[in-house]
Amino acid sequence: MPALFDPLTVKSVTIRNRIAASPMCQCSADDGFPTDWHRVHLTSLARGGAGLVTVEGTAVSREGRITLGDTGMWSDEHAEAFRPLVEGIESAGAVPALQLAHAGRKASSNRPWDGNNHMAADDPQGWTPISPSAIGFGHDLARVPRAMTKADIARVQGEFVAAAERALRVGFKWLELHFGHGYLGQNFLSTYSNQRDDEYGGSIENRGRFLVETVAAVRKVWPQDLPLGVRLGVVEFDGHDEEMLADAINVIQRMKAEGLDTIDVTFGFSTYDNQIPWGPALMAPFAQRVRQSTGLPTSTTWNISTPALADGVVRAEQVDFVMLGRALLHNPHWPHSAARELGIDASSWVLPTPYAYWLERYGVSDIT
Repeated sequence: MPALFDPLTVKSVTIRNRIAASPMCQCSADDGFPTDWHRVHLTSLARGGAGLVTVEGTAVSREGRITLGDTGMWSDEHAEAFRPLVEGIESAGAVPALQLAHAGRKASSNRPWDGNNHMAADDPQGWTPISPSAIGFGHDLARVPRAMTKADIARVQGEFVAAAERALRVGFKWLELHFGHGYLGQNFLSTYSNQRDDEYGGSIENRGRFLVETVAAVRKVWPQDLPLGVRLGVVEFDGHDEEMLADAINVIQRMKAEGLDTIDVTFGFSTYDNQIPWGPALMAPFAQRVRQSTGLPTSTTWNISTPALADGVVRAEQVDFVMLGRALLHNPHWPHSAARELGIDASSWVLPTPYAYWLERYGVSDIT
């Protein structure tokens, strides 16, 4: 039975343990270009011992940004700016991954610390979001999206493909498409945001079409021997969890038929009115059901913070690996601390020479 510190191989890629740094938006990019902040942040997570380090949700177009601070992959110049990040992650022994995203109806928002809502309608820096239907998000109607035409759909799918090609050129080894959290992929899947009456709306076959087509298109340019994953919201905690989970599994199975390799299970965030039952590893039972139904290597995140809990969800075969966020922000060296707590020998991990020297000389028994 696998455990947290066993290696994991997906396609031709092996990560040294089952710990992945979750894609965490830093909202600190400069016109889509990653900055020194991103380089230090991401290489620190790799040096800390994570097996997979995922660069935050990176927009496939300017209009696909959540905020003005989002990273972007919409030009060759942007792509080259990621190369030092990829090299830094790899040099520290982790696998570099990238999450590609389009914010859909949640685009043109303020940075969270400037107000977690859309930019004001008269803000000249803002723009009109796009979504399957012209339905605003909850009570935040400052930026009602424009309903996408079929030409828009084809264009955005092409932008995902072009961004994937750029990611490959600069050395990323693992790709995730962000179809969760109320962003564009989730907008198509959710009846909260999709009321179309064409082949992209209505039935689950139609509402899932954008996701399935996009995976198929990206798979054609992303090498077959490199992992291609999706982050998908499978429940909303709105009283219709079983129906939504069944729909999500339907779409995941269809994406798998088009070449999907992994699934990162989260919730939808399509409505303000959900009642999320916050608790330790709250998404792990849903991830387990997705894993059992689809046979795909599965991960999840949310409230997995202790070594025992992370190890437990892997050993219970609820997930194949865990995505950690806040735990790694609090302590980028969480994997090393977890190894000590679980009695794992991590001496073979790649550590920068200064770290390795001082830890060997003075030991770590007195470090808390």
